[in-house]
Amino acid sequence: MDKFDQLMAKFQPAALSLLRFITGLLLLQFGIAKILKYPVIPEGNAYAFLNKVQMGTLPGTAGLLELILGALLVVGLFTRPVAFLLAGEMAFAYFIGHAPRNFFPLINGGTLAIMFCFACLYLSTAGGGPFSLDAIMRKK
Repeated sequence: MDKFDQLMAKFQPAALSLLRFITGLLLLQFGIAKILKYPVIPEGNAYAFLNKVQMGTLPGTAGLLELILGALLVVGLFTRPVAFLLAGEMAFAYFIGHAPRNFFPLINGGTLAIMFCFACLYLSTAGGGPFSLDAIMRKK
């Protein structure tokens, strides 16, 4: 198993950048849906409520955070503080929006919020990886 560990360890920096990029894209899509109303989500879909999010509401504020901070996460700019803020937003979303519905995340719909929270918490400690604007700025 030692050789497998050594082989996989070579890919760890690139995997970190990939995790940051994909997490950012997935959060960005929620911000785009809430704020820019794109794409229009068909009624009956679990995320159809995103079509009705209004600015100035709690979900609207969350959408603005996801739009701006998600974009920063995609490019890897200010990764640590951005990811920390997003981890907090996702924890807040879970405990305010999901946990009151049911104890179990599978039932209360909070699984994705938990995953985003802990992915962002990890990114806030690990940074953006070698393929990020943070890494480019560090080299200068």
